[in-house]
Amino acid sequence: MAGEITETGELYSPYVGLVYMFNLIVGTGALTMPKAFATAGWLVSLVLLVFLGFMSFVTTTFVVEAMGAANAQLRWKRMEARQDEEDDSSSSSASDSDVPAQDSHERAEKRPILSVQRRGSNLFEITDRVEMGQMASMFFNKVGVNLFYFCIIVYLYGDLAIYAAAVPFSLMQVTCSALGNDSCGVEADTKYNDTDPCWGPLRRMDAYRIYLAVFTLLLGPFTFFDVQKTKYLQILTSLMRWIAFAIMIVLALVRIAHGRGEGRPPLADLSGIRNLLGVCVYSFMCQHSLPSLLTPVSSKRHLARLVLLDYVLILAFYGLLSFTAIFCFRGDSLLDMYTLNFARCDVVGLAAVRLFLGLFPVFTISTNFPIIAVTLRNNWKTLFHREGGTYPWVVDRVVFPTITLLPPVLVAFCTHDLESLVGITGAYAGTGIQYVIPAFLVYLCRKDTQLAFGYGTVNTHRSPFRHTFWVGFVLLWAFSCFFFVTANIVLSETKL
Repeated sequence: MAGEITETGELYSPYVGLVYMFNLIVGTGALTMPKAFATAGWLVSLVLLVFLGFMSFVTTTFVVEAMGAANAQLRWKRMEARQDEEDDSSSSSASDSDVPAQDSHERAEKRPILSVQRRGSNLFEITDRVEMGQMASMFFNKVGVNLFYFCIIVYLYGDLAIYAAAVPFSLMQVTCSALGNDSCGVEADTKYNDTDPCWGPLRRMDAYRIYLAVFTLLLGPFTFFDVQKTKYLQILTSLMRWIAFAIMIVLALVRIAHGRGEGRPPLADLSGIRNLLGVCVYSFMCQHSLPSLLTPVSSKRHLARLVLLDYVLILAFYGLLSFTAIFCFRGDSLLDMYTLNFARCDVVGLAAVRLFLGLFPVFTISTNFPIIAVTLRNNWKTLFHREGGTYPWVVDRVVFPTITLLPPVLVAFCTHDLESLVGITGAYAGTGIQYVIPAFLVYLCRKDTQLAFGYGTVNTHRSPFRHTFWVGFVLLWAFSCFFFVTANIVLSETKL
């Protein structure tokens, strides 16, 4: 999340920033994408993936432009403060009759244009890390700020529910199937239900809930304290992630090349678009972390090109991972967490590799859970914070962490349907963060920049999609996503 990539003031090259952004975007959503591809059909999935990647790139450039405008505002306020100090010092050395007092409003009207002319484009240089919450408070009214925090909180709750379900689900799949799959004593396509036995009298669902309880007891307490991801932990989890992705892609390609590919995905199946839409939106999510990700980049001269290159690489990776998956495995055999398809001994001969891939989500997701939980807790505090006020100890240390931890654990207790959790989180809260908030941010920051610095002022980090049409198009698409997903859910429930 925002603030976890680097310490304030620590700079890195544009290409390091490109790698960080790639690692941020390619996460849990990528593991749920193959099943969504198989359900919706390969052609529909490809078209929607490319389109959503393009839309995410558009709103990323919107956020970068808003970051430039926010930096200009902060820089201008500091310049005004220094000018006021100079005026105060000069007025104190002269008599009131010699130097008439100048109206402060008149100074504010004159200074911006002069300052922009004198300092040129440096006014919009992104040097201060201005998080999205701060940008919302700068450009939105009070209602808009509250809606922003509501959207962020809902998204973080969805994130935590996905993580809380993914870890116990992976552990349940690996350990309950150990006697069967690892000994190669069952059919490869054996399907398990939650009511099937796991260990003796315990059902698979019982094992899942035991793992969920252990997961909550081990990682839940971190919600009550401050945690920080270390640089070395990030390197370790990134390394594990890329080893796992590389192994899965290579193994799938080998099976397909040897004529053992079982997948016959349909061209299109409209019933699967709802989940695919949410999964793809969730899989391109990065807008909320862009300030902490891009501000430390040492040279931002070609920032838009680097971001575009990142999106092209991510699209290619998502396509490679998903297409190898849907042609390697039958659609009905693809699991919500794609790594678990490689826990079969007819797919992977080495038990160590099967174990590594089966437990891969456990290691990587567990390191992120406390950080997201603390971020959510802090957003709750910010939403209810009163200027100059403090919270009682019980509210600060008990109430906020409890309301942070309890809802996602309860959701995970009720369901481990990861595809639906990712789909709903992406389609609702994800759509708000990825489309609605950036569109309003860039629209309002443009109006604010024109009022503050004059209509001829050019933001050096302005989006290539600078016409107002693009703002309207993004908002129309966001509304369409909300409407389509809601209608699809209602119709599905009505059929049931």
